[in-house]
Amino acid sequence: MPYYAVFYDVVDDFVARRGAYREEHLRLAREAHARGELVLAGALADPADGALLIFQGESAAAEAFARQDPYVKNGLVTKWKVRNWTVVVGNEPRRPFIEKGAAESA
Repeated sequence: MPYYAVFYDVVDDFVARRGAYREEHLRLAREAHARGELVLAGALADPADGALLIFQGESAAAEAFARQDPYVKNGLVTKWKVRNWTVVVGNEPRRPFIEKGAAESA
């Protein structure tokens, strides 16, 4: 399944202004994650001038998320774009992590 990266550019005082919209934004993100559309998401830091959201599936899900995101609707996101992302490492099923000590004692 294809991946899509959503890039957000945000206002200078984003961290100070996001509080009023954060719960709704996180609710939408959790719902998209539960549906299997949103893989990873988070704000960029140092400086806090953007965010990156990774979707898997159809680009329409990524675009719909951005259009209904309260950060976008209320002007905290100044610009956003969806880009097709060709993943070449890391998209294979992950093996379970086994701690070295636990594996040796088994």
